[in-house]
Amino acid sequence: MIVASPAALVVASGATHSSSLFAWVPLGVVLGALAVCYLPMGGYMAHVFSSPHHTRVERVVYRLMGIDPDSTQRWRRYTVDVVVFSVLSLVLLYLLQRLQSVLPLSQGMRAVSPDQAWNTAASFVTNTNWQSYSGESTMSPLTQMMGLAVQNFLSAAVGISVAVALIRGFAARDKQGCLGNFWVDLTRCVFRILLPIAAVAALVLLSQGVIENLHPASTVTTFTGGQQSIPGGPVASQEAIKELGTNGGGFFGANSAHPFENPTAWSNMLEIFLILLIPVSLTRTFGLMVGDRRQGWALLGAMSVLFFASLAAVLAFDGGMGSASHGNGPSNALEGREMRFGPISSAFFAVATTMTSTGAVDSFHSSYSPLGGGVLLLNMLLGEISPGGVGSGLYGMLIVAVLTVFLAGLMVGRTPEYLGKRIGVHQIIKVCLYLLVMPALVLCGVAISVVLPATRDSLSTVTDSPHALTELVYAFASAANNNGSAFAGLNANTPWFNIALGCAMVLGRFLPIIMVLALAGSLAMQAPREATVGTMPTHRPLFVGLVVGVALIVGALTFLPILVLGPFAEAFSL
Repeated sequence: MIVASPAALVVASGATHSSSLFAWVPLGVVLGALAVCYLPMGGYMAHVFSSPHHTRVERVVYRLMGIDPDSTQRWRRYTVDVVVFSVLSLVLLYLLQRLQSVLPLSQGMRAVSPDQAWNTAASFVTNTNWQSYSGESTMSPLTQMMGLAVQNFLSAAVGISVAVALIRGFAARDKQGCLGNFWVDLTRCVFRILLPIAAVAALVLLSQGVIENLHPASTVTTFTGGQQSIPGGPVASQEAIKELGTNGGGFFGANSAHPFENPTAWSNMLEIFLILLIPVSLTRTFGLMVGDRRQGWALLGAMSVLFFASLAAVLAFDGGMGSASHGNGPSNALEGREMRFGPISSAFFAVATTMTSTGAVDSFHSSYSPLGGGVLLLNMLLGEISPGGVGSGLYGMLIVAVLTVFLAGLMVGRTPEYLGKRIGVHQIIKVCLYLLVMPALVLCGVAISVVLPATRDSLSTVTDSPHALTELVYAFASAANNNGSAFAGLNANTPWFNIALGCAMVLGRFLPIIMVLALAGSLAMQAPREATVGTMPTHRPLFVGLVVGVALIVGALTFLPILVLGPFAEAFSL
């Protein structure tokens, strides 16, 4: 029998404590990097969308598209261009998948089935990037590069352009109702923001071991004498924009848990940083473009409260705060998580990906504790507004802010105003329609799915279990919120789920965008009003607290019954 001395116990205790502290380093590094980049990045994007000058490359693009870059559009024309561009993108991506077997670089891959091609096209065009397939075995390198990676840029640029149009609606002073030019916003976003950052990020990922090649899969002999196929592909270039554009679609089926996509702790930190960079910085852009930086700080404050509350909850439920017994239990506390990253970094990545519209994962959410997984589900059901996807997070939070101003005005009997613009009947109708789209899609999709006999074969567990219900709700919440992450365990590659989830993605993306642009147009037609003594300040902590409360009430209470039947029932039945 070996007896440890008191000194040895002190050393062991100190080593454990040091290791525990080291596990928090990635969180501090990422947050510190965001703090450093917040002011310059937000200011740069405000300059990009406010500058009257066009680069030579941009002028060539405008000439090829046949547009006048100095013209401006009202909301209806802006909306038509957004929808037409997205529909054309969807059709082209669908055809690319159906014809990939006869195109170069197909490497013997078959054409994608019609229902899966529809699902994937809808997924990548709507910035969802839900994948019911394994990328390395289904999509050719040409489809990955010319189809999926290109849409990672374009769908992200569409979201940012819509957010900028809404900002212009609040900032407008001339009552002409113009929101800018969609084609100019789209082009500038791609060439001045997404491409430069993605190029640098791809080089950094390459330095960490992320692969980038056009090699076919290599067959190697293992130590035990078996055969294993090692896939190749242009991964680093797609990985960078996948995170930066809050897209999330992985080159490999294991997504960011795959060592070819996310090989080291440093690459993991970089990917979390890229996910949060633009959504966080857009609050600064908003404050600068409306002429009141405090408004941007207020939105960032509301987003931060929701984000860190979610992160603390997931860490508490899944062992990241110290005891693994809070999560899945001591025997499987790391089940479904990468040993390279550990529970804290895994939880940080999971919260970042569900609080934004990013489907990337470096751990499997189905392996979290019932309450931990329930928090990740709730993050999406809140509308992914903290900080949300690129563009969509900002305009989603602004919708909540407008609703907050309206409710506060009702309580004190005063006409509500936000940034000098009156929030009347026409504006609040658009806000309510925006808020109703996602719950309707999620609840209707789940309701129809549970009565279909084919759904039973798609669930990993018995169909009457709470976990199976959570899988189903998570799938439709991910699709309708254009997130793209999966709870795991659900076989979504069936005709019903491919078609239904694809429809949820398209409706969940473009119906809210139409409402946002209609709201922007109505605001741009108003002359701003001067603030009076009775005007509610929208830059103080009280307003931040109200926004957080309204977000929780609108999101959490809407889905409370289904959360009780799913994550809560599973947690209390263990």
